[in-house]
Amino acid sequence: MPLYKSISVNSQTTVKIWKIEESYNDLFQPLDLKPQSLERVLGMKSELHQRGFLSVRHLLREFGYTDQDLFYDANGKPHLKDGKHISITHSFTFSGVVISDKEVGIDIEKQREKINVISHKFVDYEFNYLDKNSEDYINKLTVIWGVKESLYKLFATPGMLFKEHFLVIPFTLQDGNTIAWIDYGDKKYRYNTAFLEFEGFTCAYVIP
Repeated sequence: MPLYKSISVNSQTTVKIWKIEESYNDLFQPLDLKPQSLERVLGMKSELHQRGFLSVRHLLREFGYTDQDLFYDANGKPHLKDGKHISITHSFTFSGVVISDKEVGIDIEKQREKINVISHKFVDYEFNYLDKNSEDYINKLTVIWGVKESLYKLFATPGMLFKEHFLVIPFTLQDGNTIAWIDYGDKKYRYNTAFLEFEGFTCAYVIP
């Protein structure tokens, strides 16, 4: 079972990452999926998405949960029946889950040049410190996207925009962490964020 990485963020928060190497059948067989989950996975057109979905259920098992313990609210945000907070992500051959006593968000992204094409859609303030000619430009854009995606998952509020409401303060890839802010309505919220790179992917997660 390729549990790729387990990170103890603090005493209340753990991140687990899965490298998806198994076939659909090997992932499917050991699981006891509730009817809604079975319907969802069978309705997916891509086997890559199916395997991502199933690998998340294996990560739940690593935490001691089952598919029955997980449910989604009207905004599509996942919750656990015992009241702990959870966030979920999968991208190509990796999936990740963070579980905490506090609100959390996580995202895994493949590092790709094409993120530069859409950078104007999610970057504003951050252009002040980004160097488009630097070797790590694409990697830094990927971190910023991952942090903002994690914030969006944590807050799960329709109408929030990556470019206008989220900002990530300057960082280096060596830092492995930075601070992010949500500026929404008449309130500001500060979050600790962390990120790591592996095998051409970036994982970012945020906690208050």
